[in-house]
Formats: sequence, structure tokens, C-alpha cells
Amino acid sequence: MLTIHADSKGRALAVDGAWIARAGSLEDLLADRPGARVRRWPGILTPGLVNLHGDELLEEAYHPDPREADALGTEPLTGDALAALAMDDARWGASARRGVQRMLAHGTVAVSCGDLRNRAVRDAVHRSGLGVLGRLGRPGGTASLDPYACGLPVTFAEPRESGSAARFAVFDVPDEAALAARGAGTCVATVVGGRLVYRRR
Repeated sequence: MLTIHADSKGRALAVDGAWIARAGSLEDLLADRPGARVRRWPGILTPGLVNLHGDELLEEAYHPDPREADALGTEPLTGDALAALAMDDARWGASARRGVQRMLAHGTVAVSCGDLRNRAVRDAVHRSGLGVLGRLGRPGGTASLDPYACGLPVTFAEPRESGSAARFAVFDVPDEAALAARGAGTCVATVVGGRLVYRRR
């Protein structure tokens, strides 16, 4: 079923399966596809973000389960804190799934990484539909779930245009300048492969 996603500015994307069928104003898309389902979002539609620290956040960090918050906190654990944990494939897989969900909650639609060596992590990334972009070496900056907080230029996925993959995000801000100032924690929705994979409640 074709779905039109529209932001507060009246910009909209018509999504058919995993692809963007048309980009334009909400008014034009509704006239073209009057029977489409419409999702209206506060803020602005943007191409989804690319997190440059895929390895660091998924294979070199542990994302605590909320039930572990009293003992481990809520932030990703790295270094000595990670080394102190008894990590097996099941725990790595669960951590990676939580990490991926937290990336999606920051408008991330792709990660940049080297060769993911941990099979449980690879499986979690593959099942999520996140795009995987190769890289050589480490990107620098500080690994963060919020690409705006890593100290590097922010990278977006491909443009949102007719015929391109339906990978985009919506941020509850008035414009791109406010997004840069307030960060990706303002994400209200993320779409990957045409599926709504994150929606802020």
C-alpha cells in the first residue's frame, strides 16, 4: 500500500514498498494519489543519517538492557567496563539489537564500518535493514549514537527523490540549523526500506 509521509513544511514522500515513488508537496502527492495512506509528522523530513562509528558502537560497546540499568547504567559500556562483562554470542546479539534500535531512534539509516567480525552483530545489523557502508581505518571523533555529537561532519544517506530507496528520517525541529543545534535526539520517525522502524511515542 502506498504511504505518503509529510512534514510540517508540507514536504512529502510517497513510499511504495521499499522505494520512493514520488517526492513533492503534500498537496501535489495527495492530488496524484488520493487513496494513499497519509502519515503527518511534526518537524522536517530529511535523508536518514549515516553513523560513522558502526564498529565502535556495535562490536566494541555493550548496550545495557533496561533491566540492567541499576547495575550498569544506560549508556554504552566500552573499554575496561566492557572487558569486565561475560560476553557470549547471545549477549553480543542482544546488545547489537539494542544498539541498532537506539541508532534508529536517532534517525540513522546506515552505518559505516569495517568488516563486522562478530556474527551475532552482523546478523542484528542485517535483520534491521540498516545500510552498511565500508570504511578504511577509524573515522576519528567520538563514537556517539547521535551523529551530531561525534565531532565530525554529519553524513546523510542518499537524497530523497523519485526512484531512490525509502530511507529517511523526521526530526521535530523547524529547520536544518535547529537540527544541527539540537541534535538527532529530536528524531520522531525513521523509515528504512519503506518500513517505519522507529516512531517516538
